[in-house]
Amino acid sequence: MIVAVIDIGKTNAKVALVDLATLSEIALRRFTNAPVRLAPYPHHDVEALWTFILNSFADLTRERRIDAISITTHGATGALVDRSGELVLPVLDYEFDGPDQLAADYDAVRPPFGETGTPRLPIGLNLGAQFFWQQKRFPAEFTKAAAMLMYPQYWALRLTGVAANEVSSLGCHTDLWNPWTSDYSSLVDRMGWRRLMAPVRPAKDRLGPILPELARRTGLDPQTPVFCGLHDSNASLLPHLLSDTPPFSVVSTGTWVVSMAVGGRRVELDPARDTLVNVNALGDPVPSARFMGGREFSLLTEGQSQEWSEDDVAAVLARRVLLLPATQRGSGPFPHRDAEWINAENLSAGQRFAAISFYLALTTATCLELIGGNGATTVEGPFAQNRLFIRMLAAATGRPVVASETSTGTSIGAALLASDGATVLSKGERTRPPAERVWRDYVRAWRLAVQT
Repeated sequence: MIVAVIDIGKTNAKVALVDLATLSEIALRRFTNAPVRLAPYPHHDVEALWTFILNSFADLTRERRIDAISITTHGATGALVDRSGELVLPVLDYEFDGPDQLAADYDAVRPPFGETGTPRLPIGLNLGAQFFWQQKRFPAEFTKAAAMLMYPQYWALRLTGVAANEVSSLGCHTDLWNPWTSDYSSLVDRMGWRRLMAPVRPAKDRLGPILPELARRTGLDPQTPVFCGLHDSNASLLPHLLSDTPPFSVVSTGTWVVSMAVGGRRVELDPARDTLVNVNALGDPVPSARFMGGREFSLLTEGQSQEWSEDDVAAVLARRVLLLPATQRGSGPFPHRDAEWINAENLSAGQRFAAISFYLALTTATCLELIGGNGATTVEGPFAQNRLFIRMLAAATGRPVVASETSTGTSIGAALLASDGATVLSKGERTRPPAERVWRDYVRAWRLAVQT
């Protein structure tokens, strides 16, 4: 079976063809996902994305038959639609700081961390804060809303005409979901939003075939099924839930680096350090932590060479060239620290790249420690291709790290929604912690520096 996966990340959108027989991506189309910075507030360019999606379908279906469609998107995003399925307000960009204007009012009504597993986050990273701000600032438009949809299910609605919601997106630091009762949080009832919430459907549910006009436009079979879809980090986690034996951890990398622990050590999560409870595709709570590592990597390496040598690595380790957090303040395990370089005089391009990679790995290791990560760690997404990141992550955790071979772990996971439930094997090179003491000494020096 060939599954077309709509995979919308914060920075890039993709349509990937996944062959379920081999669990491999056999074709990929990409599109830069940039927000529209126009009135009434910065928002996602859903029409440009829609054109890209349909054009990709039309292009790809000329190459081979598409048997099903699945969807995965970034979190912290939702849509308000009317009875005809049209947006009543643009889909707000979660990096817009408008919701902070009503922070005190929102804090008075949001549920505590113990109820939702959701930390209080800045800007629009709590979806509940977005909806709250939209209702207060645009009351006339808000009253036209017939449904609140999570972002994957907004695209499912456009494809099928069927409105639904799903737990992995509802449980992604939204303030809207109680993972312990598998029901909406007290905020939803306090704000009178329950009547707007589309029915919750499992991620694996077939919502229906594509709409007839889409079949005509794209050349897809009119009976092509569309699956409900799920949050992108949980899409990365799904293959491992189906095949790996706990304890294990999965690190999903993209704009955000999201660490998830399954069967790990029992720890008390610290919401002040951007730990949270995600909800996986099976509906179970998953201790998680994240930081904006992909964004940091892009900013730190922009216009810089990413070539390096073993001599560069040896020099960075020996000199203890350290990059300390955080390039992107306000989230992650060190939200109030400013980035700082130590022993960084006269660095070559290769040495600078090594130090950046080590910084990202050590921050990821901190996230895994905060959520009780145990067992092998699998890295999905772009960072899986960074051998320096992988080696330092193994050194910092003292556990093996598996670098996923797929370029987009989210696409494989989302495609599995269309499978018969058969388990799959994790694939990728396994890296054990380096034996040389200089790696452990570097880890110790970095950790000591961030504590001061």
